[in-house]
Amino acid sequence: MEMKPVLLFVHVLSVVVWVGGMFFAYVCLRPVAAAQLPPPLRLPLWRGVFDLFLNWVWVAVALILASGLAMMLQVGFKQAPVFWHIMFLFGLMMMLIFAHVYFAPYRRLRRACDAQDWPSGGAALGQIRKLVGLNLSIGLVTIAVATLGRLL
Repeated sequence: MEMKPVLLFVHVLSVVVWVGGMFFAYVCLRPVAAAQLPPPLRLPLWRGVFDLFLNWVWVAVALILASGLAMMLQVGFKQAPVFWHIMFLFGLMMMLIFAHVYFAPYRRLRRACDAQDWPSGGAALGQIRKLVGLNLSIGLVTIAVATLGRLL
């Protein structure tokens, strides 16, 4: 099953940007920001981080979807290994969760920061935290499937 190396590179690099970014934000930045910054400082920080990161995620999502579909079509969708289909399903789930984060709690966080409504911003950030934790978990499982799937 020969894949074009450029497609695989684009796919893996985009996954690294997205899942690696979630890992950094969730495991490293979040606990330090929560411990050291009060809401009037912490929430604008998160808004700024998300303003940049979520734009990169849109690019990564588009590249993951395009490169993944191209690789599947290259070998034939029905002939693709089962673990590729599992990765595709998990990837679609992650993309839907991301879209929800972007269009719902992230927008609420932005509005709350603009209004300096820290309780509402904190609630929105709490929703984002839970959904990023879920997406990070799915992403790590997907990486396991990608690397160990041949053993299935």
